[in-house]
Amino acid sequence: MLHLTLRQLKVFESVARHLSYSRAAEELHLTQPAVSMQIKQLEDNISLPLFEQLGKRIFLTEAGRELYQYSRAIAQQLADMEVALDELKGMERGKLNISVVTTANYFAPHLLAKFCQRYSGVTVSLNVSNRETVLKQLADNLIDLAIMGQPPDNLDIDSESFMENPLVVIAPPNHRLCQERNISVKQLAKEIFLVRESGSGTRSAMERFFAEHKVKVKKGMETDTTEAIKQAVQAGMGLGIMSRHTAELELETKRLQILDVQGFPIIRYWHVVNRKNKRLTSIANAFREFLLTEAEKLMLESKKNS
Repeated sequence: MLHLTLRQLKVFESVARHLSYSRAAEELHLTQPAVSMQIKQLEDNISLPLFEQLGKRIFLTEAGRELYQYSRAIAQQLADMEVALDELKGMERGKLNISVVTTANYFAPHLLAKFCQRYSGVTVSLNVSNRETVLKQLADNLIDLAIMGQPPDNLDIDSESFMENPLVVIAPPNHRLCQERNISVKQLAKEIFLVRESGSGTRSAMERFFAEHKVKVKKGMETDTTEAIKQAVQAGMGLGIMSRHTAELELETKRLQILDVQGFPIIRYWHVVNRKNKRLTSIANAFREFLLTEAEKLMLESKKNS
């Protein structure tokens, strides 16, 4: 008879998903020796090795792959049980587990604050990551909801747009193009653009736009944060394309300026996303509805009052 504990299975599932003891330890807030001990106890209990090491990397054994499928199913059942129990507690004591892409972090906390004022007993876990990480969290069923730009078509997810996401061209206020109006797209071919990492939604939209206009732009610094692009543009290293929402403060304080370019702003949309057929808690459903019905109005009010 097997003597497995839920703790052992939880630790194993994390190590198997990351194929890393250190990343599992970080995720579970444990030390790496504690993780290793749990895996060793689990292997002793089933009398089979679950991982094999080749060089510096670890891989699942056949037994590990089999157990991984069961551990994921058990984790899903436990998550469903937690949802059911939260339903019984009602809206006032729910937990909201949400991830947002880095560019959405400029407005998401404001919306979460408004939502939490309404449901004061709600506990919020907010993760801010790049698009690739957020998509992986959705695929691994680690979060209730995500906020991002255009979701991919190849994932089993439900998504709805809740707010416009205008992409604009930004420049330092002393840039020669700041005095011009109706700038042609071809004029931008002479400029250096600071860009987000490959796979970023903003970068993909930018590349599509210039490809449609048959314009090849020079790419300068590449970074995985919008903040770095804003700082570099202010320093005169080049131009940037980003969501207007991410540059509101710098625009108000005149540290950055939006260029009047033909075809801009590129109107995209923010989406609230969850895994298809995922059983959402009452509070997750309430936040989703809150975004769909009130987010745009609240952001406009916030801008007027700032």
